Amino acid sequence: MTKQHLIKEAFRLKESNCTIISDQKSGIEKAKSSIKHHRKQLETYVNEHPQFLHSFEPVPVGRAPKVAQLMAEASAKANVGPMAAVAGVLADLAVQEMIDSGCKVAVMENGGEVSAVSDQPIDIGFQAGDEPLSREMGFRLTKFPVGVATSSGRFSHAFSFGDADAVTIFAVDAGVADAAATAVANLTKGDDVPDAIRQGIDDALSIDGVQGVFILYRGVVGRAGQVPELIKVNPKQ
Repeated sequence: MTKQHLIKEAFRLKESNCTIISDQKSGIEKAKSSIKHHRKQLETYVNEHPQFLHSFEPVPVGRAPKVAQLMAEASAKANVGPMAAVAGVLADLAVQEMIDSGCKVAVMENGGEVSAVSDQPIDIGFQAGDEPLSREMGFRLTKFPVGVATSSGRFSHAFSFGDADAVTIFAVDAGVADAAATAVANLTKGDDVPDAIRQGIDDALSIDGVQGVFILYRGVVGRAGQVPELIKVNPKQ
C-alpha cells in the first residue's frame, strides 16, 4: 500500500486496528485523533441505544453524533444493521479530517476497510483467508475519493449469513462499501455458483453509492462496474 515519500503508521484502539498513510505527519495525528473522538462518541451513543449495536436491520436515528448518523445512512442503503458500517465510517471521518488539514494523500485502512483520497495511485491487497488469490493479487486505486470494503462468509471474524470467500465493494465512501459488502456477502450462497455470483453482482450494483464489485465464491470470480486495475502483490521471484 505504501508509496515513496509517504508516511505510514499502524494504530490500534480497542477493536479499531488501523493503518494510516499520508504525505504529512500532522495528517497521521489528525487521523488518530479522529478515531479516538468518534469511537468515544459512538460508545456513549450505543450504551444509550443498544438496538443500534445489536440490530441486523437498519435503525433510524434522531439526534445522534455524526458517526452514528453516517452509519445509519450507509446501513439503510444496504438494508443491514448499523454496525455493518462502523469500520468504514470511522475511516471516512478520519480521512476527511486529514484532507481538511491540508493533506494531499489521506488513506485510512480500518480492519480491512479502506477510505482513500490521494494525488497518486494507492495499491491495496486482496484479503480472502487462505485462498491463493489472497496472497497474489490486489487493486491499484487511481480514482478518488473511494471506499473499499471486503466481507467474507468463510474467513471473517464478523457474523455473516452467506458463504462467499470474499465480496469486495468499491463505493463513493468506505461506509457504503462496508455496509454493501456485508449485505452482498450475506446473500452469496448456494450450490449454483454462477447464479450466486450473478445475483451478488446485481444486488451490489443496486445499492446507492456502489461503483464496482468483485466476488470470489468457491474459487470462481465475478466482477462488474468500476473495479480498479488488478495487480500482482509479492510476485514470485
